[in-house]
Amino acid sequence: MYLRDDSIHEGRKFTQVLEGARDVFMSDGFEGASVDQIARTAGVSKATLYKYFPDKRILFMEVARRECQRQSNEALDKIDMSAPPKQVLGQAGRHFLEFITSTLGQQVFRVCLAEADRFPQLGQQFYNSGPAVMCAKMAAYFEAAEARGELRIPDKPLAAAQFGELCKADVWMRLIFGVSKSVSQDDIDRVVDSAVETFLARYGT
Repeated sequence: MYLRDDSIHEGRKFTQVLEGARDVFMSDGFEGASVDQIARTAGVSKATLYKYFPDKRILFMEVARRECQRQSNEALDKIDMSAPPKQVLGQAGRHFLEFITSTLGQQVFRVCLAEADRFPQLGQQFYNSGPAVMCAKMAAYFEAAEARGELRIPDKPLAAAQFGELCKADVWMRLIFGVSKSVSQDDIDRVVDSAVETFLARYGT
């Protein structure tokens, strides 16, 4: 198994590779992106690209990991963690569902699934950079909300995971099996609003 060598200096060329790859992957998807095109867009040679990322899958997962981390940080910055549970859950749920149903979110899922045997650490690295951070933040929020008397949750990490699963109801399965090609904002609102109501019916005071 090969993973990118973290000891490699992340200088200007490294940044160019990641920015070029992000543009190409966002435009053409994982399957449609070629190494030649990524190198051209990044303004580097293929030799330079391969120095950092000998496998396109590893490059894609690094781009996805950083994008997920960026989106998670932006979402957490926008959420007022002192607000009531209904408001916080609604904002967090919408961010989560919008990401996993996005083109990038679906591509990440498919690559992780397809490469689980060859590169088992890829999925773990991606999970640690985004979903795990969000779950930890939500569990910490539940702790504070419980102290204010707004929630009663015995197992907060489990409750955070349960809320994520509630937000995937119906739309996620239809997407990954190709029953639906996209998810509308109305669908997202419908599923998340129901998830919040269900969650608060179980854990609200």
